[in-house]
Amino acid sequence: MTQPNFILFYVSSPLESAAFYAGLLGREPIEASPTFALFALDAGLMLGLWARHTVEPLVEPGTAAATSELAFALPDRPALDGLHGAWIALGLPIIQSPTSMDFGYTFTALDPDGHRLRAFAPHL
Repeated sequence: MTQPNFILFYVSSPLESAAFYAGLLGREPIEASPTFALFALDAGLMLGLWARHTVEPLVEPGTAAATSELAFALPDRPALDGLHGAWIALGLPIIQSPTSMDFGYTFTALDPDGHRLRAFAPHL
């Protein structure tokens, strides 16, 4: 079974949000740029802060998917393609077909309430 290990918040300024969360969490981000910041939390959970205006596919303001997503890191492209097929078989709406982005190979689906579920295999 695939387990989520990332929570992504869409934010106006990842660097400003990273400063806020550094104080709140008592730890520094392991990555920080103008478009993305990342915190390593306990038990392997990661918190990503993604610049709202750079999220793909674009988010519609005022929707359930406009503020966050639950992400699943996979080891490689074949695993991601397999999960993509499994989620299609389950009837999940796919809003982004598997594609390569700057952070890795990814696709995005929706849960029944419109929350985004992102699967990705990081570029090595």
